[in-house]
Amino acid sequence: MKPIRFAVLGTAKIARTVGPRIQAVETAELDGVASRSAENASAFAGDLSIPKTYDSYEAALHDPEIDAVYIPLPPSLHLEWVTRAAEAGKHVLCEKPLAMNAAEVRNMIDVCRRHDVVLLDGVMWYHTPRATEIKRIVDSGQLGQLRQLNSVFTFSWDEFPLDNVRMQRDLGGGSLMDLGWYCAGVALWLFDAIPVRVTARADYHNDVDTQFNGWLEFADGRIASIECGFKTVKRRWVEVAGTKQNLVCDDFTRPWHADKPRFWTHDSDGNATEHVIAHRPQEEHMIDAFCELVRNHAIDHPWITLSQNTQLVCDALAQAAREHTSVVVEEICS
Repeated sequence: MKPIRFAVLGTAKIARTVGPRIQAVETAELDGVASRSAENASAFAGDLSIPKTYDSYEAALHDPEIDAVYIPLPPSLHLEWVTRAAEAGKHVLCEKPLAMNAAEVRNMIDVCRRHDVVLLDGVMWYHTPRATEIKRIVDSGQLGQLRQLNSVFTFSWDEFPLDNVRMQRDLGGGSLMDLGWYCAGVALWLFDAIPVRVTARADYHNDVDTQFNGWLEFADGRIASIECGFKTVKRRWVEVAGTKQNLVCDDFTRPWHADKPRFWTHDSDGNATEHVIAHRPQEEHMIDAFCELVRNHAIDHPWITLSQNTQLVCDALAQAAREHTSVVVEEICS
């Protein structure tokens, strides 16, 4: 089958990671890059040997030879450019967090549904064989009855760079949106449920959360705890524990060692089993998954439901931290 023809809207740093992976897979090809600066578009295209450049995002959307766009723009711009892309008939792979809030996510899903295009968020690790095996073990009952999930994603800045998107609230900054999106998402995915209540605390600088701790209570008594922030050494691990065993992945969002994607299970006596599930770069698996959704015309798919639920929970967590209270998630969902 013909590859899905992509254009990138923007030249952000993450686009320099994802762009080459679009070029590496057989399911897709990277045909164009758009920027509000013709000079930036030309430089990006030259570095990656991309054939087409556009001096505006709109120009890429109006190119009939483009099937899909990858959007690496700040979260504050996602609603606008997902909407415009959908209206132009382009499928959309959009960076996480998908939007600024759950209302925007609903609008994005609705407009993509109306215009019959696929929308997928840019969480890469979900689509890897390692993630598939983690999910299989959790669902299999091997761990026993699930009780607790703990997820952490942090890194440390010596000084907060106030000009960075992560430090600007109006652009969608903050550790919850940047890093906690992964932590909340993995809890919902592995527990296959939405919490009924959340509680949280946060430290703020420049009106964005720079350290965030949250607790998610599920209807059957299961608990998830999340930690994210810009003030602690780099960590990105998840543990899910049951009545018989636990599973630990110390680098769930991206393998520390690309040649050894791993995780462990431990029995009640502390005996550990290492699981190594080798795979290609996770960006390639995400792109392949997106292209398969496009080929199968899968507009309503489980990943976009997970995206919407992740945003609902992040909204509730943010409210709980700012108001110093617990928040009933069902009220946010209604």
